Amino acid sequence: MAVHQHQHQQSHPHRAHSRPGSQPPASALSPALSPAQGYTLAALRLITGFVFLWAFLDKTFGLGYATPSGKGWLDGGSPTAGFLGGVSAGPLESTFHGWAGDAWADWLFMPGLLGIGVALVAGVALRCAALAGTVMMALMWLAEWPPARQLTDGSPSMSSNPFADYHLVYALVLIALAVLPSGTVLGLGARWARLPGVRALPWLR
Repeated sequence: MAVHQHQHQQSHPHRAHSRPGSQPPASALSPALSPAQGYTLAALRLITGFVFLWAFLDKTFGLGYATPSGKGWLDGGSPTAGFLGGVSAGPLESTFHGWAGDAWADWLFMPGLLGIGVALVAGVALRCAALAGTVMMALMWLAEWPPARQLTDGSPSMSSNPFADYHLVYALVLIALAVLPSGTVLGLGARWARLPGVRALPWLR
């Protein structure tokens, strides 16, 4: 009788461990996305990617939005000179002024914008994009320094929140898109994950 019971439990290992209060299997902890969830994540990924891609295009070609026509990177303008040179609050104000317009800063910033934007739109390398984007957003948060009520010249900073601003929101969105399988819907995430190099180095997903 005991032997029969032992064989019965071996033939049904999941049933033998499914006691009340026991840990559910991993598949129950990370269920597949529903169509609504998948398309919502895909929409968030695509619109966020467009934000980064548009910033790259506008700063490169001077499309007349944030960057005036004729002042683009290809026209000889510096993508970092205006923003970093205009920093007027925070403990790193002088540091950012020293970086403003430097070639190394431009060449880190612009490929960063392009790489993050392409990765998000394609749905690939989202973990790398999240890491690079979070660092970028953290630096931009420090440059704008939301805790300041006044600028260096004494004028109001116009900060609406001492901590939470859109840079932190973007950083959290990037992290969420990397943690969740957001690249598998309307993206190349599934094919990317099957590449031998990506399978060997999961942080490339």
